[in-house]
Amino acid sequence: MNARTILMTTLGSVIGLIALVLVIVLPAADETCETGDILDGSSAPTLPELGGGDERAAATSAPAPSSNPAVTGTPSLAAGVGPLRRTLPLETGTFTISDVFGSRGGDHKGIDMAADDGTTIYSVSDGRVVAAGPASGFGNWIVVDAVDTNGRAYSAVYGHMWDSGVKVRTGDTVTAGQPIGMVGSAGESSGPHLHFEIVPGGRFTGGRQIDPMPWLDGAPTPDVGGARAFSADPRCVRGFGGAGGVLADGKVPAELEIWYRRAGTVCPEISSSLLAAQAKQESGFRRGLTSPAGAQGLAQFLPGTAAGINPDDGLPYVLDSDGNGTASVWDDGDAIIGQARYMCAIARKVAGWIAEGRVSGDPTALTLAGYNAGEGAVLASGGMPNQYAAHYSETRPYVTNILSMEPMYRAPGAQGRFTPQPGGGGEQIAEAAHDWLGTPYVWGGGGAQGPSGGGFDAPGLTAAAVFAASAGEVVLPRTAEQQWESGVEVPLRRAVAGDLVFSSFGRQGPAQVGIYTRNGQVIQAVPPVRSGGGGGVVEVAVPGDARARRVL
Repeated sequence: MNARTILMTTLGSVIGLIALVLVIVLPAADETCETGDILDGSSAPTLPELGGGDERAAATSAPAPSSNPAVTGTPSLAAGVGPLRRTLPLETGTFTISDVFGSRGGDHKGIDMAADDGTTIYSVSDGRVVAAGPASGFGNWIVVDAVDTNGRAYSAVYGHMWDSGVKVRTGDTVTAGQPIGMVGSAGESSGPHLHFEIVPGGRFTGGRQIDPMPWLDGAPTPDVGGARAFSADPRCVRGFGGAGGVLADGKVPAELEIWYRRAGTVCPEISSSLLAAQAKQESGFRRGLTSPAGAQGLAQFLPGTAAGINPDDGLPYVLDSDGNGTASVWDDGDAIIGQARYMCAIARKVAGWIAEGRVSGDPTALTLAGYNAGEGAVLASGGMPNQYAAHYSETRPYVTNILSMEPMYRAPGAQGRFTPQPGGGGEQIAEAAHDWLGTPYVWGGGGAQGPSGGGFDAPGLTAAAVFAASAGEVVLPRTAEQQWESGVEVPLRRAVAGDLVFSSFGRQGPAQVGIYTRNGQVIQAVPPVRSGGGGGVVEVAVPGDARARRVL
């Protein structure tokens, strides 16, 4: 009986899964990112510490974990390294398999488990939540990083919950069998179901998906590359187990990468990609700088701020994070972890002020503004600083620049299902856009970073899709008229999936833009009709005055 047959048997009258005898695949001795002692001890490994000087602000879920009745049978492990702590993501008898791994021409990277709306979703293992909330294609998702009993790092991915169905937060620690969400039908979904993935090596740290069915039956987690949770070399951990994993490879100087990954684990509110974009704005990753105002180092700390006390732990913002015996803004690790500590402290203040109704605006933008102008300026202005000329000439452009750069430092696919493949070509633009079908229309919304304000306008959608498909290499300008100057024009009769389709031409150029799919269709963000209905990201017929351009 194969693994698929065993799991399908659970859909009938059998309760639980058949216990299997496993032979654990030991890591090869020549794998440079692993040490020889990853199997020491008799209990399941725990996640490595990644904080680099300040522990993640990880509030575990308030209710005590309750057991999932659909716990898998505990295999007898030949290697003797402890029990296999796995459960099914949905209780036995509450779901049916509605789509399998590898369907849709190989594009389906998980399994779909159809169930009633609101059915409880359980964590399949012990681990740490590294993403929880909106994601393209999924509507909402939860990503949990964990370490298997054979020492392999992996992520479990749960998709399509409604907003109200996400019951954990980034930074939470969860246990096998703990309720973490509820089945929904958000995003690219035709009915209530759970899309479930297992990603050896980590969803944000270079891993790739495997068929979850044998894994749920008890098969060991394989080594397919990506993060190595117990490596002696921190570069091999790559931010696994924390939001530091969403930093794109090779986007910051190599010697600084591990510090930005660690800094992304200090608190859930501040990502490594945001810190990297901020450092690019502050210093261009150049050491030894002192600004006319006296700000110093990579993170451009004023001496008084660096020595200031973090209200969250009573310690200075800049600590001896690199362990050389001195806390200094001139040391790479000290400066970058200090930057994260200060940003996290501001983020918590801003969140409190928003909850009290004292300020309004986007929390991330206000946190950046507080770093530049001082958090007091945010509070005094009731939001984005507006009291002095410098708030308009310096602080606001500072925030805008960092937010526009942040996607370039974020790992491809970090916002949801679509992950570009090398050599995929322009067709991946259409694939990326497909993930956002159904997203609301928001005038001025979207861009390379994905949706903003909850949605897209037409050029915002094309900018997001091209950025995602090119793994951050191609950043389109913000308007349809400007995008018309990108790439090369191709005859409409020769358009292929992923070409940009422009229409509604005027003196300044086209007013509308979308993405060609096939059979005379384009994916486009269209405004609602005057009565207020309709609109959003939809697939429609190619307009009559359309012209096409190829940007990838």
